[in-house]
Amino acid sequence: MAGTLAPPPGLRHMPGMTQPISKSLVVLGLGYAGHAAARAALAAGFAVAATRRAPRPGEAPAGITLLPFAEAGPAIAAATHLLVTAGPEAEGDPVLATHRQALQAAARLCWVGYISTTGIYGDHGGAWVDEATPPTPQQERTRRRLRAEQAWAAALAGTGAALDIFRAAGIYGPGRSMFDDLRAGSGRRVDKPDHLFSRIHRDDIAAAVVAAALNPPAPGGPPRVLHLADDEPASGAAVTEEAARLLGVPPPPLVPFAEAFAAMSPMGRSFWAENRRVASAKTKAALGLAWRHPTYREGLRAILAEEACQGGADPA
Repeated sequence: MAGTLAPPPGLRHMPGMTQPISKSLVVLGLGYAGHAAARAALAAGFAVAATRRAPRPGEAPAGITLLPFAEAGPAIAAATHLLVTAGPEAEGDPVLATHRQALQAAARLCWVGYISTTGIYGDHGGAWVDEATPPTPQQERTRRRLRAEQAWAAALAGTGAALDIFRAAGIYGPGRSMFDDLRAGSGRRVDKPDHLFSRIHRDDIAAAVVAAALNPPAPGGPPRVLHLADDEPASGAAVTEEAARLLGVPPPPLVPFAEAFAAMSPMGRSFWAENRRVASAKTKAALGLAWRHPTYREGLRAILAEEACQGGADPA
């Protein structure tokens, strides 16, 4: 990509802007991880727009233009970078369904990041999976994710835009952690120590997205698979115990797995039906980064520190 590009519509009159911005990112789905990625991209020098189905005033971080999803076509067509966080629907990927024409018109587009899930690997009996492991989704929601990954690869074929597929483990961070459950009295410890979950802190997602956008794979090649998973898969009980210790409260009593399973929703049961550990060494090497929160211990401490600085829990 050469030349200096104008920012997406709605970003041309940002206060203090003296010249066109060369990197413009549209975040398609300003949810929990999308907020963090948008803020990180803004700090890295991108002009940033983001979408919600029905935006509310003041919902976007300062400096970020918020657009109704249905009206995002012009911003997509002008963007150099796209981050897709919106999940697939039964009919397919909503961005491709709504904005394929704008995507085809995006002559300056050089990178797309698609946030998927490590759930597409299915059950591996607690064994490790890495970025080269073939997907074997075993549930309809993860089969949809794989189809969406494939649809994005097909949509970008021959366009010159690189595609990064981020497969995310369980996402946590301020306002979405075991602290919230413990404070609400709903925290629990399920007694199944051999069942491990991989996790990723929200801010590590943001750092990886920006690093990938600034160092994309070669255009025209296959999608690059990146794992958003920290360095230590752990049982849910271990995370609950550490969160309780940091709060200075007793951990909830252990609940036998069979008892806990009987009370779970179908979605909850689906998470416990699969057991795998997710490696991310290749991702960190490709992006030249180390996780800010390499395990849940550092991540939980960082959440408490952020809450203390803000005077309370993060409302995001």
